[in-house]
Amino acid sequence: MTRIIGLTGGIATGKSTIAHHLSAAYHCPVFDADSYSRAAVAPGSEILDRIFQRYGDEIRLADGNLNRRALGAIVFANPDERQWLEAQIHPYVRQQFVEAILHRSRCARASHQDSQRPIILVIPLLFEAGMEDLVSEIWVVYCTASQQIERLIQRDRLTPEQAQLRIDAQMPLEVKCDQADLILDNSSTPNIWMQQIHDALHS
Repeated sequence: MTRIIGLTGGIATGKSTIAHHLSAAYHCPVFDADSYSRAAVAPGSEILDRIFQRYGDEIRLADGNLNRRALGAIVFANPDERQWLEAQIHPYVRQQFVEAILHRSRCARASHQDSQRPIILVIPLLFEAGMEDLVSEIWVVYCTASQQIERLIQRDRLTPEQAQLRIDAQMPLEVKCDQADLILDNSSTPNIWMQQIHDALHS
């Protein structure tokens, strides 16, 4: 049976870096919730239309795309609005994962080599969205709280207060670690989590 690994963690803990390594070094197929979330709000989509209807032109860019920064300012300051938004997007993301897994499984049956490679689902909100049933094991990417804040500020050009709001909107990282089959330590050098991955895939 093909291993399906749910790769998750807190915001800015390093999930994308580790997913890239799994793809490049081990040729694992990687499917990313963030890419599906972006597709869900592409211009002309029903989901984007519902978002515009709820929040108005203040979150609409001149080219018709979603102003993510403006929307983020709304939903990360209001848990009820964040839950409404997630209720629009999560079902779409789940369906995309289901279809990707089915397609990959069909392809793998035609290739013994492919069937030996785990499928990686990168799902930042794996627990929050209730998608644990899609995976056979859960890997959580960990770093310290101060590193998380620093990386988020640098990556998204946020104030410390804005960064903390985004972290607080997610399940505490320690709670995710408690439910992990593997905790990947991204608080030090990459060699540590690279060795952890090597051991996990060759055990």
